[in-house]
Amino acid sequence: MDARTFLGIEATDDPLRYRLPLRRALLTPGLFLFGGCGLGAGIEAMEQASGRPVVWATAQYLSFATLPGTLDLVVTLAVHGRATTQARCVATVIGEDGVEREILTVNAALGSRHVDGEGSWAERPEVPEPEDCPHRRPFDIVKGTVMDAYEIRQASGRAWGPAALPEAPPPRGPEAGRSAMWIRLPGGPRSTTSADLAIVGDHVPSGLSTALGGMVGGNSLDNSLRVAATAITEWVLVDIRIHAVHAGFGHGLAHLWAQDGTLLGTASQSVIVRRFNPEEMRRRADAE
Repeated sequence: MDARTFLGIEATDDPLRYRLPLRRALLTPGLFLFGGCGLGAGIEAMEQASGRPVVWATAQYLSFATLPGTLDLVVTLAVHGRATTQARCVATVIGEDGVEREILTVNAALGSRHVDGEGSWAERPEVPEPEDCPHRRPFDIVKGTVMDAYEIRQASGRAWGPAALPEAPPPRGPEAGRSAMWIRLPGGPRSTTSADLAIVGDHVPSGLSTALGGMVGGNSLDNSLRVAATAITEWVLVDIRIHAVHAGFGHGLAHLWAQDGTLLGTASQSVIVRRFNPEEMRRRADAE
């Protein structure tokens, strides 16, 4: 099962229009659409409409999409050149009040070209293989959501969830903002897709627990993905670097690596930082 199948995107009679029926597996523990799933859906829609692979895509998150509902994805191929397409996808949903709301907008460049010379110069962190890393044990409240759909193993840093407890002071030193996790692709091992990277790359806010100490996360304001390569892999290493937290907002990026060391791409985000109350999380889990 690839990311397109996992997302459940549906084509329509219009080659520039797609649908994404919402279900719990695409939602956050807060029960609204996971940003990476929204970005992944927009990427899939634009790749299908243009017939070209994404090179770069960025999503701006405007509102929340919740159950019940279906995301309506409308693609515009603004410029469709010989080798490159510039496109955008606007995702809307009709609420229970009958009012259509814009949820997110995705802009992207798509295409491929042949040039002499290529390479990758980022450095992958030295971490244990997935089978040697502990499972990330989330709170029960995430069961059935996107956080439960992907197996996650903590490779370095502090896990978001019970493993981040008890409350502890933030770490010190140049590596204080860096952490890493292995995320298992559904249906793997297989060739990665841009939508795969959009979903796993949306875990940048998890790095805030390492940077600040305790149980910290956030709501994404944006999510940018740059695709470097594809590779056959079962796990993707999400190498997170939190660059700064200031005035309630955090900024960071992640390098995305295949098991064979191939740099698949980079994901970057700005988020509204939120410090979670463990007891409140437990009460919410019990209520579920």
